[in-house]
Amino acid sequence: MSTFLFSGPVFGPVHSRRLGNSLGINLLPVDGKVCSFDCVYCECGFNADTRPKSRLPTRAETAEKLEARLRRYAEEGVRIDALTFAGNGEPTAHPEFPEIIEDAIAIRDRWMPGAAVCVLTNAVNILKPRVAVALTRIEKPMLKLDSVDPDYVRLVNRPQCRVDIPRLVEAMSKLKGKCIIQTMFIKGSVEGRPIDNTADSFVLPWIEALKKIQPAEVSIYSLDRDVPCPTVLSASGEDLRRIGRLVEAAGIRAVVSAERSEVEREKEKD
Repeated sequence: MSTFLFSGPVFGPVHSRRLGNSLGINLLPVDGKVCSFDCVYCECGFNADTRPKSRLPTRAETAEKLEARLRRYAEEGVRIDALTFAGNGEPTAHPEFPEIIEDAIAIRDRWMPGAAVCVLTNAVNILKPRVAVALTRIEKPMLKLDSVDPDYVRLVNRPQCRVDIPRLVEAMSKLKGKCIIQTMFIKGSVEGRPIDNTADSFVLPWIEALKKIQPAEVSIYSLDRDVPCPTVLSASGEDLRRIGRLVEAAGIRAVVSAERSEVEREKEKD
């Protein structure tokens, strides 16, 4: 069983191959996972295994800690390339997410103007206008789309809410090419059922959805940490590169990586 939780609202910085020196922002409780998905490959573990008892960090607390950290780095000459909303679940679930994004942009502009603001999200909440608008304000909204097959999504992503995939694809397309699509490719089995979204029967419909979305790029990756479901396996580098070539042939930029996550998960060490 894999469980990896962050101990505070601001963590890192950690080095990301994609994002550079990235300072993480966790808008969820420190003692448990809060997510509208319950993915079989989530390094935070299953939702039921880490029920939080602590509260969400407040908008004021998050802004205070972020400003203190960026001020310190600016004074020390430490370069931060990205402020990345990730953490113990789904960051857009925070009720003050849009306001916190505005705070982060203002603090970034004050202390670290070269840094990009990034959000790693399962994308379900982009159907909420306030969340969608907030995501248009940042440099890198990074949206999960593992498959357009409803059965695969139910089995692997295990949404805890209703997910209308065509509606989500349409909402992603309204970000007008600014978003980054993230897709985890895996093999193995879940609950005795085989899974393999590297097969053309999954990849080709997914590419058709990408053509509608027209993202700035697509991040193609697989596992690099232990996961809570031991029968889930990594896709091969060969599989990932083949899929990347298909995406590029569709006229969309593909970034192929074996990294599990855009931000390396590690606890605050200060």
